[in-house]
Amino acid sequence: MSTNTMKMLKQRNLDVEVSCFEDKLQISPSKQNKENSHHIKSKTCDMSDLIKMLQKVEIQNTQKEEQMEIEQDSTPKKQIQQGKTCRYIPLRSGQKQTLEEEFQYREIEDENKEPQKGSDYKDQGNVSLKDIYKMHVFGQGLQSEQLHWESKNIFRFNDNTPQKRKILQDINPSVLETYNNLIEYREQFQNSMDYQYSHRKISKVPFKVLDAPQLQDDFYLNLIDWSSQNVLSVALSSCVYLWSAYNNRVTKFCDFGNNDVVCSLIWNPMGNQLAIGTGSGEIHIYDQEKMKRMQIIEGHSARVGSLAWSGHTLCSGSKDRSIILHDPRQKRQTGKFEGHKQEVCGLKWSPDEYQLASGGNDNKLFVWRIGSQIPLAKFSQHQAAVKAIAWSPHRHGLLSSGGGTADRTIRFFNTLTTQQLDWIDTGSQVCNLMFSKNVNEFVSTHGYSMNQIVCWKYPSLQKVTTLLGHTSRVLFLAMSPDGETIVTGAGDETLRFWNAFPKKEEAQPTNTILLPQMIR
Repeated sequence: MSTNTMKMLKQRNLDVEVSCFEDKLQISPSKQNKENSHHIKSKTCDMSDLIKMLQKVEIQNTQKEEQMEIEQDSTPKKQIQQGKTCRYIPLRSGQKQTLEEEFQYREIEDENKEPQKGSDYKDQGNVSLKDIYKMHVFGQGLQSEQLHWESKNIFRFNDNTPQKRKILQDINPSVLETYNNLIEYREQFQNSMDYQYSHRKISKVPFKVLDAPQLQDDFYLNLIDWSSQNVLSVALSSCVYLWSAYNNRVTKFCDFGNNDVVCSLIWNPMGNQLAIGTGSGEIHIYDQEKMKRMQIIEGHSARVGSLAWSGHTLCSGSKDRSIILHDPRQKRQTGKFEGHKQEVCGLKWSPDEYQLASGGNDNKLFVWRIGSQIPLAKFSQHQAAVKAIAWSPHRHGLLSSGGGTADRTIRFFNTLTTQQLDWIDTGSQVCNLMFSKNVNEFVSTHGYSMNQIVCWKYPSLQKVTTLLGHTSRVLFLAMSPDGETIVTGAGDETLRFWNAFPKKEEAQPTNTILLPQMIR
């Protein structure tokens, strides 16, 4: 017996060294017999003594390991079935554990548990909520051989066959009810508009880029606008160009030459007339089809940097600090608002066309109403010029405004109660604001330092996406008639087109507060 064992040790190239000190046995594998042959000790032991010492060392090592486990875990040890060598031990020292690893450990622990007395369910073929959860979260199939699911909706059957009735009997009713409720809720949520819009993908790359040479880098001007007839107007120095979204064609619309410069422009609601404000304080109204100037409106003594249409009424804001209302049909002035102490750089009519919001370089935001020379509301929370103004089409009386470099905030006001509702610090100059026509979201464009375009949710004020690409502050913003596309212009002399919002037919239904209607 000892001779055969010695031969086996030699065949495995093992050098056995027995040390008489502390009754320890060391076994070290040799790499090559020739290299290790001169290291073999002269001391040898009888093989029976050797085996006894091996067993003794094994027992000592086992006792040490058990003692270390007892010291590490003071909880009582659980009985482990034969063939199971792993236990679930809670992680220590702040280590994190994934949910999948948690299930892998707990699976062994659950199998080691003895079945409860009085249980009405069989061990074979019993489906637990854990197994169902693992199947849907981790993509693991159910282990039971009795279950053969044909679809993801595993508990929904169209017929009542005996085999399927037997499967349902093997499943805990409470587990079945809980799982059915979870599946029903998940399906309702995934089919809801909130889920679809929160998971929609917005391309961070513009689908079209146009060069716009001599596009002025001036914060107080408004040089692009998109008509209801899907025509984009762009002012480049003293010229105005039209770009048609139907045929991608660019047309030179008008040229003021060296006599004047374009400071603002806007289409009327019908999309057939274009109003152009100039540096001399004049307003020129052109017919889009005839490509001909219809009239010139005077009244301002300085440049006209902002314009706004309301039906047949044209409103203009100037560096002379005044706001004038014009009726191009009657060719006369119908009203005038004076309240700003510096240049008026932002004008927007409310969707119901009852209120007019104006922002100025004096850091003030005013709300006006036709027929009254006194502002309905005055907001002075901004610490810089207020050019960015937008009304919400989804909530009556909701007005948003953005401040310049020294302010960097977007603020929301209720013009019915004249109270501030909310505000957010964007970290950069706010150049433009615009609400989506299709969903309850808005877009803002910014200046230094990132020159970014940000889509926001309202009222949560969470960022939907951030669009980058411009190398200069994004001063100009317009939206397509369908509300899906926005175009931005910047001091880098480029126009960039972005798919920012979903289609109207796919848009989320909003709880719009209806405006007062006429009573018959």
